[in-house]
Amino acid sequence: MSAIDAVVFDVGRVLVQWDMRQLFAKLIGDPERLDWFCSTVVTEEWHFQHDAGRDLDEMVAERKAEFPGYDDLIDAYATRFLETIPGNVPGSHEIVRELAARQVPLFAITNFASPFWREFRATEPLFDLFGDIVVSGDEKLAKPDARIFDLAARRFGLEPGAMLFIDDNPANIAAARELGWNVHHFSDAQALRADLTHRGLLG
Repeated sequence: MSAIDAVVFDVGRVLVQWDMRQLFAKLIGDPERLDWFCSTVVTEEWHFQHDAGRDLDEMVAERKAEFPGYDDLIDAYATRFLETIPGNVPGSHEIVRELAARQVPLFAITNFASPFWREFRATEPLFDLFGDIVVSGDEKLAKPDARIFDLAARRFGLEPGAMLFIDDNPANIAAARELGWNVHHFSDAQALRADLTHRGLLG
């Protein structure tokens, strides 16, 4: 097994929970209407455009024109995004702290819109433990695009084969593996801990 010099985390659904319905369930009482809204109007696919660097005001204006009568709900996406992050992924923050205590270099590559990241980052001191974080919205590149992995490797100053990349998204894992990264397809903290222990990164 390759020696690992650094661990690189995804953020959403690896370190923190993320679910758009957490916000809109507060605003839409009818379950069927909620399902329709989250699958048709403010969808994860549409949100991904903002992660990839598209302007928020442009996106919101376009969506309001496409779905008249939903202005307040679409505005909530723009102004209440932190409510889509209900808490930490159980056990993951403890792993980060243990790795940091063992002086394992930590980095992250996250698909996260720039303004939402700045707002969220200010609330989460865990990221003080990370040497660098590549944010898709800042770079206008998003996983699984190979270019964001190449950019991250240059920024982190390490070869892909010297790093372990952790992500919940199969497409991102496949892209990183193709570029020579060591990978862990995240399902839960227990399985991650077992893998890190097997690699000698945790005791």
